[in-house]
Amino acid sequence: MIRTEQAQQAAALGDAALDQIREKVEAGIRLTREDGELLFSTNDIWSVCALADGARRRLHGDTAWYNVNRHLNYSNICALSCSFCAFYRKRDEDGAYERTIEEIREEAQRAVASGATEMHIVGGLHPWLTFDYYTDMLRAIHEEAPRLHLKAFTAVEIVHLAKISKRGRDGIDGIRAVLRELRDAGLGSLPGGGAEVFDDRVHDEAFKGKIRHRAWMDVHQAAHELGLHTNATMLYGHVESPSERVGHFMLLREQQDATLLQWAQSKGITTPNAMCQDGVERPAVVLTGPDSMYGTDRQPTQPACETGWYQCAIPLPFVPDDSQLEALYGPSGLENLRTMAVTRLMFDNVPHVKAFWIMQTLPMAQLMLQGAGADDIDGTVVWYDITKVDGAGTHQETTVADLHRAIREAGLKPVERDTLYRRVTRDGAAWQV
Repeated sequence: MIRTEQAQQAAALGDAALDQIREKVEAGIRLTREDGELLFSTNDIWSVCALADGARRRLHGDTAWYNVNRHLNYSNICALSCSFCAFYRKRDEDGAYERTIEEIREEAQRAVASGATEMHIVGGLHPWLTFDYYTDMLRAIHEEAPRLHLKAFTAVEIVHLAKISKRGRDGIDGIRAVLRELRDAGLGSLPGGGAEVFDDRVHDEAFKGKIRHRAWMDVHQAAHELGLHTNATMLYGHVESPSERVGHFMLLREQQDATLLQWAQSKGITTPNAMCQDGVERPAVVLTGPDSMYGTDRQPTQPACETGWYQCAIPLPFVPDDSQLEALYGPSGLENLRTMAVTRLMFDNVPHVKAFWIMQTLPMAQLMLQGAGADDIDGTVVWYDITKVDGAGTHQETTVADLHRAIREAGLKPVERDTLYRRVTRDGAAWQV
């Protein structure tokens, strides 16, 4: 049973309107749009979080994941001017930068010395850098650190690279060609950034000019077809509504259903039909149900599942910073907890949900691990220039000891992972999976 002692207490004291949702979650039945909207509107946040915590424990028990990683922002020069973004600069603007290949090579050397297993690489849509810069960057890092997993380039960047490499006119075939060349240069997986909120109204108000959701999803589908894992984000707490957040989750989980369906059916996992965004019922792959729904495998693995898939969902709170939307408050702490919990409950076919401590803060990430559905806290990070919560600088670093303490104080067991969620054992900077 998913119902922990806390969930039983919530059931006795909370919103009776959640009873039907509680029954569905316990039975492994997919939640509907209306269910998602209720999870966002109820005043009983305790019950919402307790349900998400139960779903998380079915998947991961008392394990919470972290990694030793290093972020690299190769340039903040960007052709776009998204109203929610305080990161971008124009080329001659104060604070604009672009890293040389030699500087990036030195950063790889520092990553090796620190024992990092992953380098997370993203940047602006630089108008003048050629495609060779990006492949040369990956090769340089791979030469210096051949074991370092390179998680690089959002879907927005991949579409940009298709354009500057003259493959943009080839549509999805051009995207595949770009991904293949990047993979051959050392690319290991894609982060989930640039998704924001999949809704045309929100897109036009907050990030007009950026690719729309279909293009973002096409990039990730192409990556999955090539065997590359990816993440999926949602930037919330700006101009979107709760209903639009739910729609975002539904689009992502329907794509994940299509990716995992063959694997799930080959493993004898129950895949009942569920209503999709377009009003058509299709088979659903639910990973958070009771044990009776599964055989030996609850989560996909390669080579049993021949494709890549969305490994992790990451709800990211909007941080006003000095953006054009700085007059907005951004989401409250309670809204952050609720959104994390709803992410776990609605995105039922993604194995992991991450509380990215850089944007959530470490204390809030602890609460999300303890009882709001998160099972991952991210890593040591070191340098991060995209957002700066409460006046933080570019140097945003924590230690493994701090991550261990945060996880243990949340009542869970810290387990180091690599990017592919394989357990890592280490002796100082030396590590293996």
